[in-house]
Amino acid sequence: MLDLLSQYHLEGLFIGFCTFLIIGLFHPLVIKGEYYFGIKIKWWFLVGGILFLAASLLITNTVASALLGVTAFSCFWSIKEVNEQVERVKKGWFPANPKRGTDKSSVKKS
Repeated sequence: MLDLLSQYHLEGLFIGFCTFLIIGLFHPLVIKGEYYFGIKIKWWFLVGGILFLAASLLITNTVASALLGVTAFSCFWSIKEVNEQVERVKKGWFPANPKRGTDKSSVKKS
């Protein structure tokens, strides 16, 4: 497959398309991750980002390395987005998980 992309000079378009899909995948991952795991999910995004970054540095194929790098930095960006998702939930823009009533972001102070 990569030979076909190289032969027709389509690597850039393929990387761009996959980047679009990766970023699109991380949007619901942030929303669902915050809903089910709370703000703790940001640590999983950090670990994932580090692992994808290391893999990107170890892979010699340019297309694969670029896609792993995009995935790594999407994980890192998701850390920021989880914090913003917590704020969106507080504003009522997204539902809070009723089963996570002990989460600090949803505890009401008396």
